[in-house]
Amino acid sequence: MKSLGKALVKLLLIVPLLFVSLTLNAQDTNPYEKARAEIEEEFGMFPKMFEVFPDHALAGAWDNFKMLNSPESKIPPKYRELLQLAVASQIPCNYCIYYHTAAAKAYGATEEEIQEAVAHGAQTRHWSMILQGNQVDFEEFKTEFNAMMKHMASKSK
Repeated sequence: MKSLGKALVKLLLIVPLLFVSLTLNAQDTNPYEKARAEIEEEFGMFPKMFEVFPDHALAGAWDNFKMLNSPESKIPPKYRELLQLAVASQIPCNYCIYYHTAAAKAYGATEEEIQEAVAHGAQTRHWSMILQGNQVDFEEFKTEFNAMMKHMASKSK
């Protein structure tokens, strides 16, 4: 019985140490802190757009941000920013418009390319409103579109 008592005492002393160790390890690998450190390293600060994001989800959002903007992306940075600018313009989102315009210019986009990207976003919104507002049948639209593409392809030969 004495050995059982000693074992229990040892266990009671060791378990709290394990929790301290686990807590320290968890702090070392805290996903939020890791993401925050990477963001600060990348941008030289912790921007408000990340600060207001829920702490428990920041690491996932940062991973998504990094992956979509990584060198492995199939869309070159200038075109990626122009694409996002077109979407931001039609949402509209002033923050996104500012960000993606500046980023597109930083990647070499000209004023003409920026204007055209915004016009493409507007054109998509325009025709979406025409088709949706007039409740054009989607299957009929697809049939017509496929016929149009076939006709244009035959003309280009």
